[in-house]
Amino acid sequence: MEQSKITVIAGTSGSGKTTWIHQKLNKINPNSTSCVLYFSPEVGSTPIDAERLAAEFPFLKVFYSGQEAEFTQLLESADAAFIELGFYLNIAVIEQILNNQNYHKIAIVASQSQESEYHTWASEIIENVGINANPTEKQLLRIQTTGEVVDENSIYEVWYEISQGAYGNITRAKGIFDVADGRSLYGDFVAGIQPTPFLELDLPRHLEGRPQRFSGLEVVGKFEETALKQTLENCCLSDAMISHYQQQVKQDLMQGVEA
Repeated sequence: MEQSKITVIAGTSGSGKTTWIHQKLNKINPNSTSCVLYFSPEVGSTPIDAERLAAEFPFLKVFYSGQEAEFTQLLESADAAFIELGFYLNIAVIEQILNNQNYHKIAIVASQSQESEYHTWASEIIENVGINANPTEKQLLRIQTTGEVVDENSIYEVWYEISQGAYGNITRAKGIFDVADGRSLYGDFVAGIQPTPFLELDLPRHLEGRPQRFSGLEVVGKFEETALKQTLENCCLSDAMISHYQQQVKQDLMQGVEA
């Protein structure tokens, strides 16, 4: 049977869904004329995975919450389409979106996990030895910070505190942050997995006032929400500080060009 061009991937928080899609997109020639789609339903105002993928793969057509109709209209002409289902969604939601279209169902599960709804639903199971077989996390916090600029050292410290349990049992955190020198950084934390450095997204430096491109944070686990929100707020810079840093960076960049 011919493999469907539509792939739906599901799994628990931090199981590696976006990483799997990232690996598939890496194999596509960026100069090809292929039409490749990505959609993750019901992420609201914090489409962190979508924004990261869009920055890294300019050929990818990314769709956001509320764009189900636009996404399905392009499916027929697409060469490939990826739908990522968050752990907080009922798997049955995909039927409402695809309306009986043929699609390949992949679930990423812990290698030691018992039979679950993912095993029953999926046509392909991928086992991940690094994830929790019995996740208990149900608290989900999303904070949009679009327009905010954070102090880079401070956000690094927050990320370290998250990994060390300073706010409680956080099992998953991911975020995109605009920092004072105009760059956009992506952070990714999964409990039990070796922490990775922040990734600089391939986006133009923003050095004119407050950026209007997306930034935000998503956290999963059991944690002190008020304390985390306050700490993140403390990382944000004032208009005066943003202007000061931006002028300094522009001067440094000009001196580099002249040299």
